[in-house]
Amino acid sequence: MRFSEDRIEKLTCSDGIQRDIHIWEPESFRAVFLTVHGGMDHGGSYINPALFLKEHGFVTVAHDQHGHDMKRKVYIPRFEVFLDDLELMLAWVKRSYQDIPIFILSHSMGGLITTHFGIRRFEGDPLVKGFITSSPYYVNVIKTPKIIEKMVGMLSVLTPKMAVPIEDLLVHATHDEAIYKRCREDVRDGIMAEKVSARFAAELLKAQAWIPEHIAAWKHPMLAIVAGDDKIADATASRELLKLIDPAVISEIYYPDNFHENFNELNREEVFTRILEWCEPRIK
Repeated sequence: MRFSEDRIEKLTCSDGIQRDIHIWEPESFRAVFLTVHGGMDHGGSYINPALFLKEHGFVTVAHDQHGHDMKRKVYIPRFEVFLDDLELMLAWVKRSYQDIPIFILSHSMGGLITTHFGIRRFEGDPLVKGFITSSPYYVNVIKTPKIIEKMVGMLSVLTPKMAVPIEDLLVHATHDEAIYKRCREDVRDGIMAEKVSARFAAELLKAQAWIPEHIAAWKHPMLAIVAGDDKIADATASRELLKLIDPAVISEIYYPDNFHENFNELNREEVFTRILEWCEPRIK
């Protein structure tokens, strides 16, 4: 398979559409990592952490999110579909891997989604041992002028599927040239999106605006991995928001020289090792 998966299954999502679940599974395993990918991305992008985790006896599952299933332009009707489908995906994992510890691993927009999920939907589950998020997309590096936000909001209502201009984000993703090339090939082949709709952009802005007043309500074990040279998600703003969480449940790892994609950076094996060090006592 293109991303070295052991198999691909289907998740029936909240809109009734079946989307791919990419699965990397060793013969024997101790826990499952349920992953939530970033914006304009896809589940196959978790190949690097998944192969590392597989070698260490862990399953990784990654569903293609709503609006990201082989779509060149991302469209969603509302942000809540991500939360609806994450609930369905968690239920799928619990059925498929009964009584196995679960970690929810996210990146970028996935971190924004799991933060909403953890506060608004997740009441706790003894099988879910913790949340790990990389470069959570709480605040944009490039600030959106208020007039543009208003225009995007208006277009979201009048022409929700209209494409809105965005800069090329891949050039700021990683220092690893091989992975940059792979992502360009994913865009070329229609696996990774290259445009966003007005509705998608407006819903993300609203989801980000919700975070500052609510993040202090977070109460689950979390490991946050922050990239210091992130030109997509504002690392300084993210760190300030993470400080609002009870210190008893939050741990942070900071890599000052990393670009946005910690899981695809040149030092990724160190990142994965630190993740496992954090997870180990929670499995036992």
